[in-house]
Amino acid sequence: MALVKLDVFGVRNIQSASITLSPQINLITGANASGKSSLLEAIFILGRARSFRTTHIKQVIAFDQPQLIVSAQNRFNNGSISHIGIQIDNKNCEIRIDQESKHKADLAYALPIQLIHPKSYRLIDGAPQLRREFLDWGIFNQSPRFLTDWRKFNKALQQRNALLKTRQTSQIPAWDKELLEYGPLLNQSRICYLELLQAVFVEIAAYFLDETDIQLRFNSGWDDSKDYSQILQTELDKDLRFGFTHSGPHRADLQLLLNNKPAKDYLSRGQQKLLVLALLLAQVKLLNLTTQNACCILIDDLSAELDTLNRLKLLKYLSLLDCQVLLTATELNGFGDLSSLPQYKVFHVEHGRVSEL
Repeated sequence: MALVKLDVFGVRNIQSASITLSPQINLITGANASGKSSLLEAIFILGRARSFRTTHIKQVIAFDQPQLIVSAQNRFNNGSISHIGIQIDNKNCEIRIDQESKHKADLAYALPIQLIHPKSYRLIDGAPQLRREFLDWGIFNQSPRFLTDWRKFNKALQQRNALLKTRQTSQIPAWDKELLEYGPLLNQSRICYLELLQAVFVEIAAYFLDETDIQLRFNSGWDDSKDYSQILQTELDKDLRFGFTHSGPHRADLQLLLNNKPAKDYLSRGQQKLLVLALLLAQVKLLNLTTQNACCILIDDLSAELDTLNRLKLLKYLSLLDCQVLLTATELNGFGDLSSLPQYKVFHVEHGRVSEL
């Protein structure tokens, strides 16, 4: 699966752009603030219906435009073409796939997007929520049931927390029943996914870091030597005192270990970046192995994050990954040696105008 023709209107300083992408590697150059990241942002919006640069979509819409529009032709491995598009204004978001109105989840399934940018490296030492989101995105693309389970658990959690804050204890058992039904399902989905991811991740980490004793360790969010129902009962007084549910899948976390010790404590900053890169690429490779929809990878500001040697290793790996990739850098030489790439296109962005070189 790959985007063929991409059309962007009213995304930040990109007033109008129409380009035909390579199904493999696409290199995007341009000065700072020229619109390179905005082009990646437009594709991210097309796949996720949100921005990775702001939580306020209004900030993404060009100043003199009432709305933004991103659309593309999406070619699948069997040669068939699908048309996907999204239109967002200050109040509404309209999504269409092959002329039919769809929901955000449909869009995410149609165009899986993996983003690698400077803030991605917070995955190793940032808040647990980032690692839960990482896990859940991978499971979401593999298991259609996961989204339903996730939504039902979170609805029950919100209701239980509201009751805890107002100390309405009589209704809590009803929502505990929902947590006990969907919480273990989420937990098991995460455990099964990590078992699949571990092998792929170790292989890629060895390629980038020359380290083989790297592991992923999952924390379920409660003492899993005890039944979750027992945890909810024994912690009820504490939950009432603080006004929220302390234990459950919403507190799950993922640890990256080197020789059974936290990797962030023993690796340099550069090595940590490579470790996160390996983790994100492992998720892409696993997705490509287990689903029909190949992932589109967006890598913003490559030259600022990796040295020359590791840029070369990354480009070689990406060229063999069998998925579409878009990378940005200020200069073409910022990508490193391109002689190993079998097929690629180069685009230049200047003042929001995108042209193929």
